[in-house]
Amino acid sequence: MIFDFDIIRNFYKNFLYKIEKIRNVIDHPMTYSEKILYSHLENKINKRENPFRENKKLENECYIDLLPDRIAMQDATAQMTLLQFMQTKKNKTAIPTSIHCDHLISAQYGVDLDLKNAIEKNEEIYNFLRSASHKYGIDFWNPGSGIIHQIILENYAFPGGLIIGTDSHTPNAGGLGMLAIGVGGADAAEVMSGSILELNFPKILGINLVGKINGWTSPKDVILKLSGMIGVSGAKNHIIEYFGEGINSISCVGKATICNMGAEIGATSSLFPYDDKMNDFLNKNGRNQISMMAEKIKYFLKADPEVYKNPYNYYDQVIKIDLNLLEPHINGPFTPDKAIPISKMKEEAAKNNWKKKIEVGLIGSCTNSSYEDFSKTISIIQQAKNKKLKIHSEYTVSPGSNKVYSLMKESGYLSLFKEIGAKIFSNACGPCIGQWIRKENKKNEKNTIIHSFNRNFSSRNDGNPKTHAFIASPEIVTALIFSGDLTFDPKRDSLKNELNEYVKFEEPKSMEIPTRNFNLEELGYENFSNKENRKNISVIINKNSKRLQVLSPFLPWNGNNFLNIRLLIKTKGKCTTDHISMAGPWLKYRGHLEMISKNLLMGAINAFNHEKNKIKNIVTGNYGTVYDVSKFYQSKNISTLIVGEDNYGEGSSREHAAMEPRFLGVCVVLVKSFSRIHEINLKKQGILALTFFNPDDYYKIQEEDVFHFYIKKICSSNKNIEIELVHKNGYKEKIITHHSYSEKQIQWFKAGSSLNFIKNQ
Repeated sequence: MIFDFDIIRNFYKNFLYKIEKIRNVIDHPMTYSEKILYSHLENKINKRENPFRENKKLENECYIDLLPDRIAMQDATAQMTLLQFMQTKKNKTAIPTSIHCDHLISAQYGVDLDLKNAIEKNEEIYNFLRSASHKYGIDFWNPGSGIIHQIILENYAFPGGLIIGTDSHTPNAGGLGMLAIGVGGADAAEVMSGSILELNFPKILGINLVGKINGWTSPKDVILKLSGMIGVSGAKNHIIEYFGEGINSISCVGKATICNMGAEIGATSSLFPYDDKMNDFLNKNGRNQISMMAEKIKYFLKADPEVYKNPYNYYDQVIKIDLNLLEPHINGPFTPDKAIPISKMKEEAAKNNWKKKIEVGLIGSCTNSSYEDFSKTISIIQQAKNKKLKIHSEYTVSPGSNKVYSLMKESGYLSLFKEIGAKIFSNACGPCIGQWIRKENKKNEKNTIIHSFNRNFSSRNDGNPKTHAFIASPEIVTALIFSGDLTFDPKRDSLKNELNEYVKFEEPKSMEIPTRNFNLEELGYENFSNKENRKNISVIINKNSKRLQVLSPFLPWNGNNFLNIRLLIKTKGKCTTDHISMAGPWLKYRGHLEMISKNLLMGAINAFNHEKNKIKNIVTGNYGTVYDVSKFYQSKNISTLIVGEDNYGEGSSREHAAMEPRFLGVCVVLVKSFSRIHEINLKKQGILALTFFNPDDYYKIQEEDVFHFYIKKICSSNKNIEIELVHKNGYKEKIITHHSYSEKQIQWFKAGSSLNFIKNQ
């Protein structure tokens, strides 16, 4: 079965016509990103009301309305998305949607027992998601079927299309030439209900890849290198578009890896133009009818030729990476943009006093969990067997999908992994998102792990803030576990084997992906009759549940200034969505706003005492958790604000990081800068999201200040808002803050949330 065949056929049938209509309005050659954006506009455009870039240096913020082809949700974010969608009272999703059960499976014992335990522990959640899927016509992928992004790549992605997903790594589909954007659950719920997707018109960052991937260098090293070059917010409000001769040496799944980790540098999305590697991937996954249609218009599924001839004229910025000179990288710890060429690791480890002994090496996750990825690691394992080498670290494997797992089993890969002592986890996210019940994990004990995942924030993988997690390609991770040493360089260094001989690894090789037909049941897809009367299906929510809770609408703004606001917390340093709303054991409450709100900002550092989850209650003078103090203020009808630093809300798309503060009485979040998804999530939930006009004003905020926000005349044409600070000693001073609300987003704020606004239409 080919999903969405008629939709894709109609899209390709009309694609060239749409592009030509756009050319009547736009008088410059187009990047590939622009072609996809413009072909998914809600309305026709004309020259008099042209919303597009007249030139590449667009200064003013501009929003465009898009109609995506599909929505994808993983099981952790799908819960709150569905609870919001249910408020719209719609009977069916307006566009094709899928749910993938990949986040709630813990990694502890191994694939069979872990999956069995997950199904038992999460029965209530899976029944809710399954019943909602049946009722609203949503594709449902069972626990164990695989990780959302690998399944999308194998079954749904198509060149030229537009997909949104309630996971920040949705851009993985860019490896198959599809524009894929991570969004919050409210965004998804609105589009599911028939609304448009409003997107801040992104700039286009062109990455010119020259040369050829070779030796120990992998596609992963392209994005690890780029992360180090521009940092975690360097691509905010940009689509990263790759081009150049170097893309020809990168497979489809390699391109997907690069696009996946664009989220780590703040990108709206990442994208490769259609090529033979994508055609090959479609054919090997039984989607040859899609590849045949794409082939007919392949010269249009890329930027116009003039763009490639003069890229500096058409991209907002161009960065060149020479693949011939690129070496393997190891990024970390604690942030994905600390990029270290492997040849420099000995020096860096010594300088920073990192523990060189690797306790655990982990491969898989949505970033590197394809058959090709594992085939390269198998080539290293086979060498190690022949060279009489044994592993010196624990080693875990998380396959990307049931298809990948089955092919690995049939090829003998699973047996080889087990033979050297690897533990095979479920086809799920597992350790990557903190769902790792780590053996003999001693909290607060400094240790080193290395993985092929995409994020390495403090405490993310195992809950231990002193675990130094490093990111590398699966090949490098695998080579390093045979040494047990973070500073081992397989390109240059030798290892002593069990015969006391010194041996070296040769370059890893990928092996041809076997092809065979899978039925949907084998893949983990759940079929149900479309003829069923959906109106009679009930969505299963137990009224006494501790894991699911029907949502009540947030109250609308009363039209007054925000006066006498108290500071809840002023956070210091990096404050990701992991700090704001932790994952791991808290994932089980993702469908229950009241329960999950108890974890609000548990991981954030209080700027005044440099401690986690310990803030001052200004009324009592006592210290308490963020949750307890916020509940106290709420009981006294005291509204609060959160203050933060740069790239606040970096990381996951989880909207719980916006819903929890709203639920607990926070009315303003004021920071130096936001990550893209978190800022829009705050706006969607009716919180006033502001940035300091002068970032140094952050340092003026004192623990016992009272704040007055003069917002009565808030509008989209005036982006500045004045705030009066009243310090404890009575001294008053005013600062200017900035908002980025469009006129429509101001209506969300006035209504109390975007969903309230939609329901009132």
